[in-house]
Amino acid sequence: MTGPFAAEWSKYLTERDRAVLAATSWAKQRPFGLGVAPAVIVVDLYYAALGLPRRDILDAVPDWPSACGADGWAAVDRTAPLLAAARDAGAPVIYFHQTPARYGRWNRKPKPALAPRASTVDPNAIVSEVEPGPDDIVLAKIGPSCFHGTPLDTVLRMGGHDTLLVVGEATSGCVRSTVVDACSRGYRIGVVGDCCFDRFEASHWLSLFDLDQKYADVITADAAIDHFRQTSRRTVA
Repeated sequence: MTGPFAAEWSKYLTERDRAVLAATSWAKQRPFGLGVAPAVIVVDLYYAALGLPRRDILDAVPDWPSACGADGWAAVDRTAPLLAAARDAGAPVIYFHQTPARYGRWNRKPKPALAPRASTVDPNAIVSEVEPGPDDIVLAKIGPSCFHGTPLDTVLRMGGHDTLLVVGEATSGCVRSTVVDACSRGYRIGVVGDCCFDRFEASHWLSLFDLDQKYADVITADAAIDHFRQTSRRTVA
């Protein structure tokens, strides 16, 4: 298996899975590769996905039912320097957040209310640690994918971008949906594995495995930062 996180996602593969990987020429043998004009897609880094204060997920969910807890905050902390490197390189940073629930009914699960002590924070606000800068783009989406019903594809093509580096949550949901749509549109994709997170560990790691096998290269934050240095100012903001 390829990828810097192979040892982690391998824990969730069955013996049959490993045998199939070893037996088939279909399995990914080397990275797909990234292009020369990257953009960053920041998926759903708002307070409802993390919870306040910072704490373990099992301590967070009574107040913030959709929180991912400490793993999410660790990913946010790794994301902040990545975004700074992108801006320094002239690569656009494009944020997405959900529209109000009444406009997006793709998620059929009930929406439990926040606990009263959590209600002083806007759950849909992007967390301050990675808040948008003055030159960043912030868009609302109505479904899981950042492409569905948004001008993202037009923005990217007008800027001449061939590569997306994707961070955020949930790995198995909105991140995955965005990556599949990006692949369908011909973009090269780096999923920054240590800057993505999910409520369920198995969902996170198996999604990274599957995305790496089929649609993208799953890379580290350090590798993403290095890619920005290599492509600095080649992008068209």
